[in-house]
Amino acid sequence: MPQKPIIFVTRRLPDAVTHRLTSAYEARLNEHDGVLSPDQLVTGAEGADALLVTPTDKLTAEVIGRLPKSVKMIATFSVGYEHIDLNAAKARGLPVSNTPDVLTDATADIALLLMLGAARRAYEGERAVREATWKSWSTTYMLGIHMTGKRLGIFGMGRIGQAVAKRARAFDMQIHYFNRRRLAAHLEHGAIYHASADEMLPLCDFLSINAPGGPETHHWLNTERIARLPDRAIVVNTSRGPLVDDNGLTAALKSGKLFAAGLDVFENEPNIHPGYRELPNVFLLPHLGSATVETRNAMGFKALDNLDAFFAGQELPDRVV
Repeated sequence: MPQKPIIFVTRRLPDAVTHRLTSAYEARLNEHDGVLSPDQLVTGAEGADALLVTPTDKLTAEVIGRLPKSVKMIATFSVGYEHIDLNAAKARGLPVSNTPDVLTDATADIALLLMLGAARRAYEGERAVREATWKSWSTTYMLGIHMTGKRLGIFGMGRIGQAVAKRARAFDMQIHYFNRRRLAAHLEHGAIYHASADEMLPLCDFLSINAPGGPETHHWLNTERIARLPDRAIVVNTSRGPLVDDNGLTAALKSGKLFAAGLDVFENEPNIHPGYRELPNVFLLPHLGSATVETRNAMGFKALDNLDAFFAGQELPDRVV
């Protein structure tokens, strides 16, 4: 009987994914689920035929250059692949796959949760009830911002941005969007396209950031762009933390330029900008965009579909490089 390929898995996976993985492969698991250092990544990959990694694994050019020659493929349990040096992988002849298309709805749901949580001061309200500082009902107590009928700007109208727009229409919001390319009319569903994101910003009572990461969008939302937003606007980010300049955003929240923000992703997470923890008008989540049982299972199965295809000598369904 031929030996099963050896897969080095860097983080703990959902039970259903682990069951399928261990049935088809000889899996080398990270039972402690801790984030691995570069040396641990290289050591754990010794003798492995492929790696199943996550965004917490920083596969720099240096790490990829040190990987043992036995490694023939990298599958990442994520849509994004900023944690992998693709040029180095390509130079090593290592195919890389990701898990697109299966976390759209879960992430869009979180975006709406952030919008509502920020607008209606959910963090402050929950804390008041839990800490027994809520004394009585009052006509002026903890007033928030009405979301229904407001203008929503979406920066990045890919699958997730479109799903956010679909949900926002249930709140009768007027949808504006910026994208690298204008969508076909049947995908816009009445949303208003802007060829310039800077021109869209003054029309955004709410701004949802849904663009990919990378050098082009690094610290895209900075002090200058925040100044273009209407006073008391609300910003939410479910995309990538580095799209936001934390210093600019925290300053705008402190000054009252922005009413509130809702954030699920952060630069250098989990070591977030300490200013966020001090602000009552930020609704914070620990990167839960895809964190449903159904979505994480689907992501894991997609990663395994790509591994299966590779070891069967077939084209990878979700090849990045």
